Amino acid sequence: MRASFRSTVTVSEIVVFDTSVLIDDLRTGRHQPKIQSATGLIRNSAVVLAELWRGATRSSEREFLLALGRNHPILTPTEKNWLESGRILGQMRTDLGLTADKLRSLHFDVLIALTVRSHGARLITSDREDFELISRYRIFAYEIW
Repeated sequence: MRASFRSTVTVSEIVVFDTSVLIDDLRTGRHQPKIQSATGLIRNSAVVLAELWRGATRSSEREFLLALGRNHPILTPTEKNWLESGRILGQMRTDLGLTADKLRSLHFDVLIALTVRSHGARLITSDREDFELISRYRIFAYEIW
């Protein structure tokens, strides 16, 4: 699969891995070569870490998350990001007739996108459908793996 990239600015030196990439890599190891060769300053999203902690069931997963949090600074959504996320989701509901369940499932992804945008970072994700939808409402740098 070819990676795609969207941005209105030059490629950011700050890189944030989405939950989808990290879970995929933990389960299969398929992204390991790309992760290790990624250039830029790796940062964590507080939202991504929360999603990962929610699903961590093994001690090895919890140890991985502790190391991830220690080794890379964490970017957190601001009050502005939270309020904007609600406006975006409301607009999606109006425009697309999305269900409450779909809006709930998109909320964390919208927060991740807005946080990345606020920091001038680039998101690396394998969740093409949701982040392409979000990019119709706010431009942010992302790459699909």
